[in-house]
Amino acid sequence: MTSTPEVMALAGITVLDVAGPLGNYCGKLFADLGARVILIEPLIGSPSRHVEPRIAGRDDSDASLTFQYQNTNKESIALDLESDIGTQVFHRLAERCSLILESEQPGKMADRGLDFAQLRRANPALTLTSITAFGQSGPFAHWLATDLTAMGMGGMLYLAGYPDTAPMVACGEQAVGAANLFAAVASLAAVYDAEVSGSGQHVDVSMQECVVMGMENAVQFYDLEGTIRQRNAGTQRLAGTGVFECEDGYIYLMAGGIGSNRFWKTTTDWLIEEGVIGAEQFREERWNNQEFLASDEAKHLFGEVFTPFVRKLTKRALHAKGRTRRIPLAPICDTRDIAGDPQREFRRYFVDTQDAHGTTLHMPGAPYRLSATPWQLRRHAPQLGEHTREILSWVGYTDTEQEAMRQQGVVR
Repeated sequence: MTSTPEVMALAGITVLDVAGPLGNYCGKLFADLGARVILIEPLIGSPSRHVEPRIAGRDDSDASLTFQYQNTNKESIALDLESDIGTQVFHRLAERCSLILESEQPGKMADRGLDFAQLRRANPALTLTSITAFGQSGPFAHWLATDLTAMGMGGMLYLAGYPDTAPMVACGEQAVGAANLFAAVASLAAVYDAEVSGSGQHVDVSMQECVVMGMENAVQFYDLEGTIRQRNAGTQRLAGTGVFECEDGYIYLMAGGIGSNRFWKTTTDWLIEEGVIGAEQFREERWNNQEFLASDEAKHLFGEVFTPFVRKLTKRALHAKGRTRRIPLAPICDTRDIAGDPQREFRRYFVDTQDAHGTTLHMPGAPYRLSATPWQLRRHAPQLGEHTREILSWVGYTDTEQEAMRQQGVVR
């Protein structure tokens, strides 16, 4: 753990996180910047406690690496929201918080008496952020969906993979990640507005729409040109622009296609200087023509010349040569490269912490730096119900009342 600064960026903000796997990372972003984030879990624990991968040799409810990462700096209360007493407790908590994050199907919170209209009666400045697959309204609003569903229906899946195969999903839950990031930005804006105006808002986040936002210019291509962008994976989109195999992995080269082939001459000069057989032809006028660069003939010719050359060199060597000549050439890093990267080591991006059982975990830190109110890792992810007593006391429940709740199976 690191020391806590006197002032953190979001100190004074209290967040109720009932979002589950679809929104726990959003809650973490608030917690890591100093907000008090209370994770409200069902009595059996959050679903993300059971997500693989797990800490080797452990099968307890704290062993999920996903849960451990997404819930650092949070407190946990185990509460039955399907009970009348549970909803009463939730209302008391909502009265004292600035933001609630939830990811139930539209209408579920209303069925519990916990929709935005009811919650804000006692707290008009409350912000409620709902993160769902398709949003709170529309013909798809009540459809269930996973990350894969959102990637498919958001169009991103169509662009991922190889030209001669079915679409492929990107590594990790990218749709879920996008929904969390957009939810965090929108929620922070709404909380700020509520502090100024005194009136909270309901923030409605659609995971599908977040995916569509990430499709670069695919929609614009269709709108302006009637062109449906295709997936090309590592194949050359244009001659000289694509993934190429080298001695110890792969590199990505962009020698043409941007700014009237501004990098083509530089790349050609480099290859000629290296004595690459066949590179002289790249000075011919036809290689300055975009239509020719997009042809299978051009791609094949470039590959015949370039591939034998790069297969004899490492990623590191090729990257250095590209940087020297200011050619867009990047190594494609695997997890070993990322973990041992000197840039990340210098910025102390990866951090160590211990879970509640004393197991040391090595995890990503924050990809941003605030000079005066920095991100801090203050506590490990909570055990199920670890802070139930403290949280109930905070909203006025006596020890006798808490014990009665436990006897009735409302809290844990």
